[in-house]
Amino acid sequence: MVIKVKNLVKRYDDLLALDHLDLEVKEGEVFGLLGPNGSGKSTAINCILSLLEYDKGDIEIYGKAMSPEAYDIKRNIGVIMQNVAVFEELTVYENIDYFCGLYISDKNLRKKYVEDAIEFVGLDEYKKFYPKKLSGGLLRRLNIACGVAHKPKLIILDEPTVAVDPQSRNNILEGIQKLNKEGATIVYTSHYMEEVEQICTNISIMDKGKVIATGTSEELKGMINCGETITVETFKIEEEVIKGLRKLPNINYVKYRDNHLVVKSSKGKNNLSIVIDYLRNNNVQIGKIYSEPPTLNDVFLEITGKALRD
Repeated sequence: MVIKVKNLVKRYDDLLALDHLDLEVKEGEVFGLLGPNGSGKSTAINCILSLLEYDKGDIEIYGKAMSPEAYDIKRNIGVIMQNVAVFEELTVYENIDYFCGLYISDKNLRKKYVEDAIEFVGLDEYKKFYPKKLSGGLLRRLNIACGVAHKPKLIILDEPTVAVDPQSRNNILEGIQKLNKEGATIVYTSHYMEEVEQICTNISIMDKGKVIATGTSEELKGMINCGETITVETFKIEEEVIKGLRKLPNINYVKYRDNHLVVKSSKGKNNLSIVIDYLRNNNVQIGKIYSEPPTLNDVFLEITGKALRD
């Protein structure tokens, strides 16, 4: 077990930020910690890293108790927080070299590691640039390079794609998967469910300071009674037809807006064909049809009663 958290409690005066949190991360996983803003994700990460004191609980990393003085453990950890933390007065190369040098004293080895990190995040053309000259996406890449240059076994990323462009986001996600393939265990916190579904092999959903569900993406979806979401393009549909749709078996939600009919179903076979047959039998002209399986947001909505990004 790479990380084991047991009965972790953290209070800020009257606010219970972590409510007897239990968490386990196995070696080789890309572990996703998913939840809305304020759910306790970042607080949990800061406690795990011994950057924040907590009121109660036990934290072990690689079978050893974690503490602020556990430098032997910290050498094997790379941390990339959501707030970019680099030195404005140092170039891209100098920043990465500085952070790598905190762990790697051999100059030749450090030089190789720094070059590897620059190549990994695609900053070769920007080695002599200062941070203020970089775009937000490039700054995020620099932040990641600084965190992984010493080739840690455990990498913790806390909301690394906040406020970046789609191209940089894809670059970051691909990089995370590459790090995992090279042997690193990844902990990835986010409130972007699509990212977590894309890269994570195991997921815990947090709300109000505790884990409310854990499993693979498919296992989590299997915990709820939500089925597919069917969207049908149609230019006209009578109110009586919509009322009839709502009475069909396994149909939980029907809404017509801007020439799009959206139907949400519970679990069941042939929901799509039942809906389409009903529309055709009622002479509804059908355009494009989309069918989407349940998402992690559907899981969160059913378990907590609110959307993941609230």
